[in-house]
Amino acid sequence: MGKPVPIPDQFSAFHWEGAARGELLVQRCDSCRRFQYPPSAVCESCQCRVLTPAKVSGRGSLYARTVLHQAFHPDFADSVPYTVALVDLDDAPGVRILTNIVDADPGELRPGQPLEVTFEKRGDGAIPQFRPVSPVQGGAA
Repeated sequence: MGKPVPIPDQFSAFHWEGAARGELLVQRCDSCRRFQYPPSAVCESCQCRVLTPAKVSGRGSLYARTVLHQAFHPDFADSVPYTVALVDLDDAPGVRILTNIVDADPGELRPGQPLEVTFEKRGDGAIPQFRPVSPVQGGAA
């Protein structure tokens, strides 16, 4: 069967369409200008009903993480252990995304560590996940 795929609704469709294109999109309130995630019908801050998709850089920092050593769905059995984390987005203050961390040794992850988005293809779509930012090779000393 494969790993589950998202089932978009009227509020989250923009997010999953963006992910399929390799873009990370969150909502921004047209009234108070605050960002929010996950997508909702109203602004969490001012209850305005006019929310606009906003493309963000996909850069963030690790807030917290846990490592799962048991697959709670059979299609994840070949992925254990895997890291589930909360990531604060750099350019969307107040947005904290629940996600997976990939391409990293869980024991080396630290709070505040810089991360960047990457996308795992699933079916016709993609799932945003995060990985540690690679150090720039050959940069100025």
